[in-house]
Parts: sequence; C-alpha cells; structure tokens
Amino acid sequence: MLRENNHLKELEDEGIYVMREVAAQFERPVLLFSGGKDSICMFHLAQKAFYPGKIPFPLMHIDTGHNFPETIEFRDKLVEENDLELIVGYVQDSIDEGRVKEETGPDASRNALQTVTLLDTLKKHQVDAAIGGGRRDEEKARAKERFFSHRDTFGQWDPKNQRPELWNIFNGRKNPGESFRVFPLSNWTEMDVWQYIAQEDIDIPSLYFSHERKVFNRRGVWLADTDYVNRQEDEELESKTVRFRTIGDATCTGAVLSDASNIKEIIDEVASARQTERGNRHDDKRSETAMEDRKRLGYF
Repeated sequence: MLRENNHLKELEDEGIYVMREVAAQFERPVLLFSGGKDSICMFHLAQKAFYPGKIPFPLMHIDTGHNFPETIEFRDKLVEENDLELIVGYVQDSIDEGRVKEETGPDASRNALQTVTLLDTLKKHQVDAAIGGGRRDEEKARAKERFFSHRDTFGQWDPKNQRPELWNIFNGRKNPGESFRVFPLSNWTEMDVWQYIAQEDIDIPSLYFSHERKVFNRRGVWLADTDYVNRQEDEELESKTVRFRTIGDATCTGAVLSDASNIKEIIDEVASARQTERGNRHDDKRSETAMEDRKRLGYF
C-alpha cells in the first residue's frame, strides 16, 4: 500500500506542478469541467495547488443539452459549495445560431457538435489555456498529447507540431490567436484515478455506482433510455443493474452491467476489466480515427 501511495503522491505532485505552471504562464486559463471523475480530480488538484487561496481560474462546461440530470446536479452543487465562477457554452445556442446542424437518425448525437461550441466559447472569453482531463491511457489519439498541447489560431491540433517537454519544462509561448490545451492527468490511468478518489475521499456523481436503470442494447452497448436517444422499435427496453465508467452525452455514453456499489468494488472491477473505459462510448466507434479526427478540429 505504501508503494501505491508513493505512486499517487508523485502523480499528484506532477498535476499540482502543471496547474501552477498554467497560472504562471497564461493570462486567461479555464478548467474544462464535465462533472466526470477526471475533471473532478483536476478540480481537487487545483484546490490543493492554490490552497488556502481560491482557484484562480473559472470552470468551463460545454453543455450538449443531453446530459444526465445527475451530472448537472453534481456540477451545480460543487460550484455553489465552493463559490466558483462557472462558464457554460450551450450546444443548443450553436444550433439556434446556425453554427452547427442537429444530427438525425438512430445514432444522432450532439457529442461531435461540441467542438464548434467549445471553440466559440473559448474565443468569446479569450481563453489562452484550457485545462482538460484527458489521459494518455484512454485512447490512442490522446496518447499523442503533451502536457502543454499547442493549438493554432483556428483551435486545431497538429500531432506533428508539438513541443518537446524534456525534464517537464513546459513552453507556453504562443503567437496572437494561438492557445493551449493542458492535461495535468496525462500520466494517470483509470486505476490511478479511482485509487486517488478513494485515498482522498472525493465525492463523485451517483452514476458511477451501480443502480437500476432502463437500458437497451445497441450493437453491444447498453444505452440508457432517455428523451434524447432515438430508440428503435426492435431495441427492447430492459431493467438492468448498471453503472457508468465514463460520463458524457447520454446519447453515446454506454453503461456497463455491474454490482459495484462503492469505490473498493469499482477498483476491483476495473482491475479485472477486459475493456477500456471508452469501450462503451458509441461516438468512438464511428470510425477507427474518430477521436483523432475530432481532436484535429479542436475537440477536447
């Protein structure tokens, strides 16, 4: 156990160092907050990094309008209890303004539409660094990210045009209009996140714990029955005991069958899992390069 704690302490120290580097090098940073476990861990690191002062940058949430209610309730409670500034960009506004077009069909989702809303919201608030919860173990495109991930004047990512980060020396210099995405959890794994949540006794949304929910199976993914999902006639509703390993848009975030009702049971389950946490994200299954294509256009 001592070895594990030392490992988590190293990751925590690294994350705090990255947070402080952001505050030192940028003028208008934000912390991207989805209400998921990774962004909650980032918030916890930010609290530690600047204690006893307040976190010196606002939280930013890109709201698809198709979130699980539990996620929004958790977000609003956290903001109120900690007296935080929250910036919200709404995908519905982008649709109403003709900036994006709502998808149709059984697999319609607003997840891909977030990119335009994110870029517009970052530009509106003149954000020069957006701190995200991406981890290199999540997906092969995210494995290419640096801690300080450079974005051009269009908010786009070029994996071949990133800067070296030898000895954790971060170069935040940029030309006018350019910006950065920053990933303090880059070296963390899903297991690290859960062990840190357990160690620090961090509060998380109830969606992560097993509960009864109406779901249906779509090509091997259990999707929750919500007003936002276009369930087909041959997709039969079933009541299952499930939980969510990752939290996102309800139209593409799949549940896993699970009886894990506490953090210890979740850790045991993750240790024996044969599939990555994003294996139940329907949006990642659209193509082999789905995530990288979206990241090139400015996605998280």
